[in-house]
Amino acid sequence: MSDSSTAADPGSADQGFAPRRAIVTGSDSGIGRATAVALAAAGMDVGITWYTDHEGAEVTAEEVRASGVNAAVAQFDASALESAGDVIDSLADELGGLDVFVHNSGTGASTPLVDLSLEEWRHVVATDLDGAFVGIQRAARRMIAGGSGGRIIAVSSVHEHQPRVGSSAYDAAKDGLGGLVKTAALELARYGITANTVAPGEIATPMTGQTDEDPHGTARPGIPLGRPGDAREIASVIAFLASPGSSYVTSTSIVVDGGMLQMGPQAGSHLESDA
Repeated sequence: MSDSSTAADPGSADQGFAPRRAIVTGSDSGIGRATAVALAAAGMDVGITWYTDHEGAEVTAEEVRASGVNAAVAQFDASALESAGDVIDSLADELGGLDVFVHNSGTGASTPLVDLSLEEWRHVVATDLDGAFVGIQRAARRMIAGGSGGRIIAVSSVHEHQPRVGSSAYDAAKDGLGGLVKTAALELARYGITANTVAPGEIATPMTGQTDEDPHGTARPGIPLGRPGDAREIASVIAFLASPGSSYVTSTSIVVDGGMLQMGPQAGSHLESDA
């Protein structure tokens, strides 16, 4: 027998889910920009956020509007926990509601555990986990109030599933993000809201030092598909999870990494030859 606190009600709002308004945090470049453009192509108005690159966010907005939909732009600091949620609410107000929320904002660190300062630890965890909680909570409240179901998608990492040397704060935050999203999925199912993570491997973005590079020409012997991914390859998976067609997918993590996780991410992105 299903627990009534988690089971979807008969005639759930999800059955008629038709997404029209989305927010994508960290959408001034990389995966976030590609996701905003993909959701716009699917007919959604998109809320775009930036942390330091306002100009980049405006470029994203231009690409979104080219699909004939509306774009709203706001600054969003995921680590500013007292104000981050208000940004989500403000964008939802400007869009006229919220159907899809993509938490893509994040940061990382490459400091060994014994050398990691508490300040650096707190910054990574606050950005990647605490900020995700604030954004997801505000988005969920808006979707519940709207009564039409919804989609919550968090961009995680392969390191949600396997650790990497020198990334203790990042690994802990992404592992925690996966648990947060799974719990959200159980609690929100009764409202027709699904929640999932997408876990990218190495993707050609500013975060990996590969801004605007075509990854098809970059060799990665340790990745079965032999190259890094393209941000649009992540965005296409997010767009599926944001669509009515994903209505029975919830509380899961979809790994999009060219097979790297099966090699072990420590080896996958660092092997220098086929030997």
